[in-house]
Amino acid sequence: MEMFDYFKKAVFENYANFSGRARRKEYWYFCLTLFILNMLMQVVSAISSVESSSSILVLGLSIVLLLAYMCLIIPNISLSIRRLHDIGKSGWYLLIGFIPLVGGIILLVWFCREGETGPNKWGPDPKDPTLQNEVLNAFK
Repeated sequence: MEMFDYFKKAVFENYANFSGRARRKEYWYFCLTLFILNMLMQVVSAISSVESSSSILVLGLSIVLLLAYMCLIIPNISLSIRRLHDIGKSGWYLLIGFIPLVGGIILLVWFCREGETGPNKWGPDPKDPTLQNEVLNAFK
């Protein structure tokens, strides 16, 4: 799958799916796409605020950016929980991120870890080739 395919999968297909597992690739491609979209929106907002004498345009772009962020909160949380499931941790461990400085570092290390091989209590291994064939056959 391509980078934007993973983003579409996380946002549209698994919008509020908190069960199952997510591969590292799926998580980090989502984060990269989110980062790129954020940078594009920031550049457009900065250019419009410099070149435009109308503050209504800048306000409108800021509102669109805020709405986009709000719409992506739930997919981001659900994907993070599925990523924690892939390494064998409960989704409640996401709350570690509220610990200043240390919590974010711990989550970063966990999100970079390889997922558990084989099925665990949150579902089958997303890297398992037999699972891929079953999923493809289900859509035929």
